[in-house]
Amino acid sequence: MINKIIGPDGLGKFAAPLGRILLSAIFIMAGVNKVTGYAGTQAYMESTGVPGILLPLVIVLEIGGGLAILFGYKARLAAFLLAGFCILSALIFHSDFSNQTQFLFFMKNLAIAGGLLMIMANGAGNYAIDKE
Repeated sequence: MINKIIGPDGLGKFAAPLGRILLSAIFIMAGVNKVTGYAGTQAYMESTGVPGILLPLVIVLEIGGGLAILFGYKARLAAFLLAGFCILSALIFHSDFSNQTQFLFFMKNLAIAGGLLMIMANGAGNYAIDKE
């Protein structure tokens, strides 16, 4: 009975597009915020030892990858790249485990990477541009 309601022919057909919307939102918004707060973001990156010259690449990855996930276009590749980005960001910016907030951000990044790896493994799902 429950499979008829939440399975692939019920509400489950909306799970993948809803998941893509929720996962992509954080990247698109973060990328736009980096554009509008470019100097501050660049200074923060440099204060942690990350070259500020990488910021345009980060912005392109977050906005472009976020849009690719959102629309399901080259979603497996975008998910792979964004998952790697999440793991690197966790290690570089959030690895102060003595700070509970930073530990929470670290775990959030890992959880997002996990969701992205599910897209990488299974494709974009229903209502995607690419039918992988």
